Amino acid sequence: MEDLRLDSLAGVGPVTTKKLSDAGMHNIMDLIVRGPVELAEITGMDKEAAGNIVEKARQALVEGGMLSKDFVTATEIYKRRQEIGKITTGTECLDLLLDGGLETQALTEVYGEFGSGKTQFCHTMCVNVQKPKEEGGLEGTVLYIDTENTFRPERIVSIAKINGMDPGKVLDKIIVARAYNSAHQMLILEEASQLIRENNIKLLVVDSAVGLFRAEYLGRGTLSERQQRLNKFVHLVVRIAETYNCAALMTNQVMSSPDTFFGDPTRPIGGNVVAHTSTYRIYFKKSGKKRIARMVDSPHHPEQEVIFTLTEAGVSDPDSDTKKKSTKITKSPKVESEVQTDVTTAKLAADAVTAPKSDSSVDVDSKTEDSE
Repeated sequence: MEDLRLDSLAGVGPVTTKKLSDAGMHNIMDLIVRGPVELAEITGMDKEAAGNIVEKARQALVEGGMLSKDFVTATEIYKRRQEIGKITTGTECLDLLLDGGLETQALTEVYGEFGSGKTQFCHTMCVNVQKPKEEGGLEGTVLYIDTENTFRPERIVSIAKINGMDPGKVLDKIIVARAYNSAHQMLILEEASQLIRENNIKLLVVDSAVGLFRAEYLGRGTLSERQQRLNKFVHLVVRIAETYNCAALMTNQVMSSPDTFFGDPTRPIGGNVVAHTSTYRIYFKKSGKKRIARMVDSPHHPEQEVIFTLTEAGVSDPDSDTKKKSTKITKSPKVESEVQTDVTTAKLAADAVTAPKSDSSVDVDSKTEDSE
């Protein structure tokens, strides 16, 4: 479909077109992303008229093959999903968890405590999305909305070098927007549509999504307003991902639930608004020098956990050298017993006594791992 101009729609004249353009809506697809309610607020027209314009935009995109029809068979949906892009994480373990990598047209939420690897994961994906398709990338650009001032180009450079990529070219294809408050964060996203179209953006990162809302709206008295604004933000993220066929990745902070007496008390913030909107929800947690990623919510992935590490290359598979060392340690008693040539009754008795110690050492290791 070539003609996506706003004035190509019946009922959208020059005055309305200018109002929409000033608000960051430059073509028909932007009307779908923002919706009739916001269209009415911007232009001053009644909601019914705004709804009619958005419906005309939807019909035009359906006729142009850019949106699906109202009623389709599951077979058609299945075929369409085969065309969805995936961005490799660069690790076998996380690719296994995500069934190949981050999906386009979906919102993946990663939550966890500080230092669990959320921002490192975002930096790694900023590099991986630029890889050729045969290497698991989408040859695309990144829009990175930084709300916590944690984006570090130096980290991108180190990850790019290890992946054999030109750091300068990689940095040039990452567009960073620093958000200073929740209103600014929303404004950046509202004005992102044209940027996404013109720069072949295939990954939208929000790090973190809820932090500024959490800092500004304090107390129960502001909870309702905060959730309404947050709801608008995360739904706009989803609509952008679906409309422009890009992957959306957002990080989230956590809190401790005081009424949890058994199990992990860590809970993501944002409430049901974020929980119901995220397509995939992954929990990152620390375990010593390793990290554990657990698929908490997904329409089709099984709930499972994988172990990964944080290295100079970004997120990585567990160190194989560590595995080898642990294997040697567990086999060492057996090797010692094989080397012994003079076995007496007293020695057999000693071996029987030392056997429980081997079990207890395993218990100590497992307890240590659990405590980490």
